Amino acid sequence: MSSKIIVHDPRGFAPKVEGKRLAPRLNNLDVKKVYLVDCLFDNSQAFMNEMHDWFTTHMPAVNAVHIKPYESWVDDPAMRAKVAEDGDAAILGVGN
Repeated sequence: MSSKIIVHDPRGFAPKVEGKRLAPRLNNLDVKKVYLVDCLFDNSQAFMNEMHDWFTTHMPAVNAVHIKPYESWVDDPAMRAKVAEDGDAAILGVGN
């Protein structure tokens, strides 16, 4: 018995990506606010806690603030706006 099979390409169509310039590098982080953004991946909270502890111990003049989006894999415009408006830098933690 023969039948037709329809095969779909799982790769889909990649979106067009345009490069952007990196943010200017800060001369130092003293008295700056650095957001430690927990991206809600597996173990990312532990990683961000370790990073916060490192800043507290080794760079106490840096105001390191741990922050999370409201949901994993979903854009959080309010969080992005807060980091952009109030922060001097951000470190995104993706865990392992």
